[in-house]
Amino acid sequence: MGRRIHFVVDPQGWCCMGLIIFVWLYNTIFIPKVILFPHYEEGHISVVAILSFYFCSLFCIASLLRASVADPGKLPENPKIPITEREYWELCNKCNMMRPKRSHHCSRCGHCVRRMDHHCPWINNCVGEDNHWLFLQLCFYTQILSSYTLILDFCHYYYFLPLKKENGDVFVFRHELALLRISAFMGLMVLGGISGLFYTQLMGIFTDTTSIEKMSNCCEDMSRPRKPWQQTFSEVFGTQWKILWFIPFRQRQPLRISYHFANHV
Repeated sequence: MGRRIHFVVDPQGWCCMGLIIFVWLYNTIFIPKVILFPHYEEGHISVVAILSFYFCSLFCIASLLRASVADPGKLPENPKIPITEREYWELCNKCNMMRPKRSHHCSRCGHCVRRMDHHCPWINNCVGEDNHWLFLQLCFYTQILSSYTLILDFCHYYYFLPLKKENGDVFVFRHELALLRISAFMGLMVLGGISGLFYTQLMGIFTDTTSIEKMSNCCEDMSRPRKPWQQTFSEVFGTQWKILWFIPFRQRQPLRISYHFANHV
C-alpha cells in the first residue's frame, strides 16, 4: 500500500496473532459449510447473507494483517526537526534520541513510536500514529464478524427451517453440533474482549488521549485545548471523509498534528 513493512520479532506476539488468525480461519471455513451454503441451497437465506459474511471476513483479516505489518510511527535514528517545532521535541531517556512530545519508547520493540497508544500482542505490533486507524478497523470488523457468527449459530437451530438434505461433507455432518458450539464459544469470547477494548479506544479518541497517557495520569493539564471529536477522528484516520474511515484498502496520509496540542509522556 505504499508503506514500508514493519516486522516485530516476538514469539509471544506470533502466538497471539496466530490464535486470532486460527479463530478467523475456523469461522470462515466452517460457518459457510455448516450454515450458509446448505440453507442457501434450500432457499432459506439469500445470497446477500453469504456475501455479507465474506465481506466482513475479508475486511477483518485485511485490517488485521495491515495493522500487524504497518509501521506504527517508528522514529528514524536522526530525525529532521523543523525549526518551528524544536521546542515541542524532547530527549528520550531510554534510547537517547530526540522525539516529539506524546511519543513513547516501547521496550518490547526497542524504539520510540509517535503518539504510541500501547503495544498489542494480538497484532504483534505497537499501536501508534500511523496504524491506529487500522487497529480501530480491526476492532470494529471483528465485532461485526463475531456478532454475525453468533446470530447465524442461533438461527441455525432456533429460526431457520430444518435442512431436508444432509450435508455432503461427512466430517461436517458428523460433528456439526460440536463445530457450532466451538464457534459460538469463540464468538462470545472474542466479542466480549473486543467490545471492551473498542470502547476504551473510542473514548481515548473522543478525549484526545492515549492509553499510556491515561495510565501515567499526565493528561490532567487543563490548559491543553480540547479538539472537536471530528478533528481527532480525522487525525487518526488521516482523512475527513468519514466513508473512508471504514476502508482498510487505502493509503493513509501522514497526520498533520499541531504540537501546541502536545502533551508530555
